Amino acid sequence: MTDHANRHTDDHRRGFIEMVAGLARASGPEGMTLREIRDRLDERAFGLMILILAIPCLVPALYGVPQIVGIPILLLAGQMLFGREEPWLPESVLKRTVSKAMLDRMADFAVKRMGWFERLSRPRLAVFTHGLAEQAAAAFMILATLTIVLPMTNTVPSVALTLLSVGLIQRDGLFVAAGAAVATAWAGALTAIGVGFIVGAGWAVHLAARFTG
Repeated sequence: MTDHANRHTDDHRRGFIEMVAGLARASGPEGMTLREIRDRLDERAFGLMILILAIPCLVPALYGVPQIVGIPILLLAGQMLFGREEPWLPESVLKRTVSKAMLDRMADFAVKRMGWFERLSRPRLAVFTHGLAEQAAAAFMILATLTIVLPMTNTVPSVALTLLSVGLIQRDGLFVAAGAAVATAWAGALTAIGVGFIVGAGWAVHLAARFTG
């Protein structure tokens, strides 16, 4: 039986929080592999998988997680950027297991902290959720992920990823636009800080040379 045949059919009555919680309920003592998670998702799999990978980066005190989830997020967002309809991940990634404890923690975080995302999101501004706009959203996801892997900088780009993925799942163009704005502003801020550091360091070296020359 093919992977597509194993997938669940799309049911938009199921909110993304229920789907995350459902993964935790369905997991065994050892948790679930990424293959099993992928195969339990419906036609919204791209947005849902990226959301599931982004949620741990929103949870406090999970050091090192952004660097681990960054690669599969980049792979998924890259496929969206080039118009692939179904998510693909390498066999080595699909075999990785998400522990039962992690799934439970993700579900608990989603239920307790992300309810407002689901309550506020609804189908609107559909022009920002289909076709070329969906591919543009994938580009902003890549931008956010490139900054999420930097040490101590994961929270803001994780919010951007969450807004973008929820927007695509719920077909909410306002959320997609907000996520793109957060990703762009954060990347711009990091760039400004980096440029300022380089310019400041150069100015300091020049000043020191003047006084010691």
